[in-house]
Amino acid sequence: MSTKDQSGGRRKARAAAAPETEAAEPSALWRRLVTAVRGGVNELGEAIAESQALRILDQEIRDNDAELHRVRAALAETMARYKVAQEHLAASNAKLDEYEGYALKALKAGEDTLLREIAAKISLLEIERDGHAGQVGGFADGIAHLRKVAAQYESTINRLKQQVDTVRATESVQRAQAAVAQRREGADVRVRSALDSLERIKRRQAERGAQMEAAETLVDDDALDAKLRKAGIIADDDRAEAVLARLKQKHGG
Repeated sequence: MSTKDQSGGRRKARAAAAPETEAAEPSALWRRLVTAVRGGVNELGEAIAESQALRILDQEIRDNDAELHRVRAALAETMARYKVAQEHLAASNAKLDEYEGYALKALKAGEDTLLREIAAKISLLEIERDGHAGQVGGFADGIAHLRKVAAQYESTINRLKQQVDTVRATESVQRAQAAVAQRREGADVRVRSALDSLERIKRRQAERGAQMEAAETLVDDDALDAKLRKAGIIADDDRAEAVLARLKQKHGG
């Protein structure tokens, strides 16, 4: 096979391979675009999830705070009823003491019929007293329970607030640090650019200084040559031409 045929075969091979390369490039580009989009979607999803988490925690704090207010209102009402029940219990006990005194006097006086009536009254008063005592005990238990629930709500609210405040404070600090770093990076870039410009200026100044020194040296050399020619120390170009003409004339003559 000739060299021409071989080169023609290579061109055909390259022409046949070229469409495959061109077809492969869009596919690779598409894969890179899909990967980039997925990464962006993941980052966006994480940002949305983080923002949503903070909103959920804020709402949870508000809900717990509302429940805490209701519990405190119920606690205040229960404590008021507890105080009233205590007053009724104290009144019942005072009434019992009063009628027990009457019973002792009737007993001493031998008034059996009156003593029975007083005993029946005391029995009713004891039932009333026991009812008030039960209310006092129930209200006391309710107060203890409501105080426990209120403490739990307060603990939950404080814990959630601490977590949210910590996250937001950290986020704020990191944003400030990022802003400072960005400004510092921008300043560093500007400083580096200014320093590069100064270096270029220095190089140009050095080049101009060297050129000026070279020009001055040439001027000095020319002046020195002129002085040497005038003193006859070095041959002048015109004199050399005159010598050459004279020699030609001499030999020619």
